[in-house]
Amino acid sequence: MNSVHPAAPAGKLTFGGHLIVAETSDALMQRDMAGHWDRKKLLPVSKIKTFGVIAGWLALAFIAFVTLSPIQDRPSLFHPQAEHFAAFAVMALAFVLGYPRRTALIVLFVVFSAFSLEAMQLLTPDRHGRLIDAIVKVAGGLAGIGTGRLMLFMVRSQFGRLRSPAEHSAPCGRPAPSS
Repeated sequence: MNSVHPAAPAGKLTFGGHLIVAETSDALMQRDMAGHWDRKKLLPVSKIKTFGVIAGWLALAFIAFVTLSPIQDRPSLFHPQAEHFAAFAVMALAFVLGYPRRTALIVLFVVFSAFSLEAMQLLTPDRHGRLIDAIVKVAGGLAGIGTGRLMLFMVRSQFGRLRSPAEHSAPCGRPAPSS
């Protein structure tokens, strides 16, 4: 539940009383073990973007490895279609968090990587590329992109609710100069 917590620093938005978004410092801040807001545990949004970039590329590398490795080396936890969907959803979600202004490019990248990886399976002796697998991967990627965009929209809309009327009219979230 999103709310402004009475113990939170002024102008901050809490998420379930455990995590707050601090718009003025463009950061996330967590509570310490005693329940106090700890400014030392600030997680800048740039770190979230960096995490998204790293996680997205690592997810793609892992997906490529399990897609092109021999079938006996491939880990299997669930139904293969569910694994394809989930893997591409996680990868795309990470890329949206890492590259929030590149949604169209991410969509193209997800579609290209899904079909390319399935086509590359045709080059391996014990694997088979199938159109349905590529379609499931694209669907998972689009679901991840949609989830990421929704998350970004929700956070940005909460930022707008916290700003004062002067900040709404000023560019870049800076207060308008007073005369």
